Amino acid sequence: MAWQCKIQTLQVIDTEYSADTTEWCPVVGWHNILACGTYQLKKLENKPEAGDEKTYDPHTRLGRLYLYFCRPDQLFTPLTEVQRTETAAILDMKWCHVPVAESPMLGIASAKGMVEFYRLTNSEMLCRLEPICSVDLGSECLALSLDWSTGLEKSTQPLKIITSDSKGRLSLLQVQESAVALDILAQWKAHDFEAWIAAFNYWNTEIVYSGGDDCKLRGWDTRRGTHTPIFTSSRHTMGVCSIQSNSHRENILATGSYDEHILLWDTRKMKQPLADTHVQGGVWRLRWHPTHEYLLLAACMHNGFQILDCHASMAQTTEECEILSSYILHNSLAYGADWSKLSLTESCATNQEPHFCASCGSDSRSSPEQVGQKLELQGQNLKIFYESPTASFDSILEDEVGGYIPEVVVSASKISEPKPDPVSDPARSRPVQKETHLLATCSFYDHVLHVWRWDCNRLEPSK
Repeated sequence: MAWQCKIQTLQVIDTEYSADTTEWCPVVGWHNILACGTYQLKKLENKPEAGDEKTYDPHTRLGRLYLYFCRPDQLFTPLTEVQRTETAAILDMKWCHVPVAESPMLGIASAKGMVEFYRLTNSEMLCRLEPICSVDLGSECLALSLDWSTGLEKSTQPLKIITSDSKGRLSLLQVQESAVALDILAQWKAHDFEAWIAAFNYWNTEIVYSGGDDCKLRGWDTRRGTHTPIFTSSRHTMGVCSIQSNSHRENILATGSYDEHILLWDTRKMKQPLADTHVQGGVWRLRWHPTHEYLLLAACMHNGFQILDCHASMAQTTEECEILSSYILHNSLAYGADWSKLSLTESCATNQEPHFCASCGSDSRSSPEQVGQKLELQGQNLKIFYESPTASFDSILEDEVGGYIPEVVVSASKISEPKPDPVSDPARSRPVQKETHLLATCSFYDHVLHVWRWDCNRLEPSK
C-alpha cells in the first residue's frame, strides 16, 4: 500500500504570547470550535523585600486562552476569533470527549498549579467559555498536563481527570455530577523530577500512565493504591513528555520523549515496544486520529509536525512506523497539535453553519482587508519556507495562491528494489481511499497558530 499526500496551509495567526497547546472541540455539534492556550514569561522589575529572597520568583507566567470559530468553506481564513481570556500561563488543556452537564467542557492545567474548568456556552448566539470551578494541586507547583477518562466517549465509568505537576506528582480528580466542583481522590509522588505527562488507559480507566524528566514511563493501577507502579520502563533515554492511549484499538499506547523517539506499545507486554520511530525532534505531544486507528500526529519540537502510519507496526510486521507527511512551516518549537473532526468535503459542499454560533459565521466572510491579510500570510509562509534550515525543504514548494505542497508518494513498507511511481505511472496503481483532514498546530517562540489541511490518497497496485 502506498500513500499520495498533499499539504496546504490555510491560515496563520499571531497569538502574541507563546503558543503551546491547541485543541479542537470533539463534542458533536461543536466541531467548529478551536481553543488555543499560551504561556509567556514576564520578568518582574521590583526586587524582593528583605526576608523574601528564598521564595522570590523573578518571573511571572502569563497566559491567554483563545477561542476560534472555524468555517472550512472559507479557503484561506477559516478561523474567526470569538473570545480571548487573560489567564495564568497555560501548559496543557483538553476538551472532555462528551458533554458535561449538557455542555462541552474544557480543562486547563495552569502555571498556578491549578486545574480549571471552562464551560462552552451559546449565550445570545455567541460562543463563550465561562469559568466554572478549579482545584489547587498544591503550593509552588505548575500543573503540567491533564487527561480525561472519556476517550471511548460511550464509557459509563465515573468522569475523572488525571493530572501531573512540576513536583513529580500525579493527582486523580473526580468531577461531581453538577460539574461545579472537583474532588481530589488521590495524589502521589510518581517521578523524581517533573512529571511531564499523565494519561488514562481509555479501555480501563483504573489504569493511568505517567512520564517524567527522570526518563521513566510508569503505569499505575489506582485500585491497588498508588505506592508502587505496576510497571516502570526505562526504554526512553530522556524525559518522557507525551503519552496517548488509542481509543479505537485496545491495548495500543503511544509514547514520546525528548530523546526524539516515538514508541508504540502493546500494553499487555510493556517490556518491549512494538515499534521505535526516530522523528528527529523531541516529541512533546501525540494525537491519534479521531476516526483512523493507525494515524498518529506528533509535535516534534525542533522538527515540526509529523503524521505517522502505524498500521504495519500494530500488525507487528515492521519495527518502525512510516512517516507519511511532515509539516515544517513553523519557525519555532512545535508544541501543540490536534486533528479536527470536521469533514471538509461535507462542509464545503453544504456550506452550512452550526446553529449555535451564527454571529461567527457572519463575521468570518472575506472582506478586502482579509484578502490583504491572505496575501500577507502567503508571503509569511514563503519566507518561512526559505528560512527553514532543514534539508527536507529542498523538495517542498508552495504555489502562489494556495500554499500547496506537491504530491509525494510514501511506501508503507521499505523495499530495496525500486518500484514504479504511482504518480508518474498511474496505470500501475489505483486509488483506494481519498480523504481530506483539517489540523491545527502551534509553535512557541514565534507565537504562531497554523490551520492546515492534509489530503491523502491511499493507492494500491493494479492487478
